[in-house]
Amino acid sequence: MSTQKIFIAVAGNIGSGKTTLTRMLSGRFGWDPHFEPVGENPYLSDFYQDMEKWAFPLQIYFLTHRFKSHRTIAEGGKSAVQDRSIYEDAHIFARNLYEQKLMSKRDYQNYLSLYRCMSESLTPPDLVIYLRKSLPELKRGISRRGREFEANIPDQYLIDLSRYYDDWLGEYHLGKKLVIECDDLDFVNSSEDFDEISQRILDSLGQEDLFLSSGLRNKSDVRFAAQSL
Repeated sequence: MSTQKIFIAVAGNIGSGKTTLTRMLSGRFGWDPHFEPVGENPYLSDFYQDMEKWAFPLQIYFLTHRFKSHRTIAEGGKSAVQDRSIYEDAHIFARNLYEQKLMSKRDYQNYLSLYRCMSESLTPPDLVIYLRKSLPELKRGISRRGREFEANIPDQYLIDLSRYYDDWLGEYHLGKKLVIECDDLDFVNSSEDFDEISQRILDSLGQEDLFLSSGLRNKSDVRFAAQSL
C-alpha cells in the first residue's frame, strides 16, 4: 500500500449493507474504519418509538458524532473508510424528518445552520460510495440484523429516504462518487462480487498504482451493475 492517505465514505439507506462493506473494505485495504454510533446512541431506540419527540436531539447527536469522525479522518495521517457521511445527515435524514412534519421548521432551520457551519470547515472525502437497494432488499437487510427497534420502520419512511439519496447524489459535486446497484450483489458471501466492488472503487479513485498489492488489477466487470457518476 502507498502511504498516500485515502478517505472513503460509504453511504446508504437503512439496511443497505454499508456497515458490513465498511468493515470489509477496512480489512482488505487496511483503511481505518469509522462506524455509526448505534449501540451507544442514547436516542435511537426512543426515536423509533416516538419520532416527532426525538427527531431533533437524535439528529444533533448524529451530526456531532459524524463531524468529529470526519475531522479526525481529515486531520489524521491514515487512510480511512467512514460508515455514512455528515452530508447524509442533513440532505437525507433531517430533510426527511422535516418533510414528514416530524421536525418543526424552527428546529430544522437551526439544525441546517449548524450543519452548514460544520460542513464548510471540512475537507470532503476522496470518494463517496452509495449502495442503492430496492425497498424489499432494504427490508431483508433490516430483518437480518435483528434490531428490535427497527422492526416497525414504515415502508414509506424507507422509500422517502431512497428518494432523497437520489436527489442528493444528483447534486453532489464535492468530490468523486460511485453508485452501486446492490439488489443482485452478495459481497458478503461472494468473493467475486466483493472483488468487483473493490476494483470499481480503485477505478473510481483513478489511483490504481497506489494499490498494486491488492491483487485486483485488470479484473473485468461481470455481474456487476455500477454507475460512476
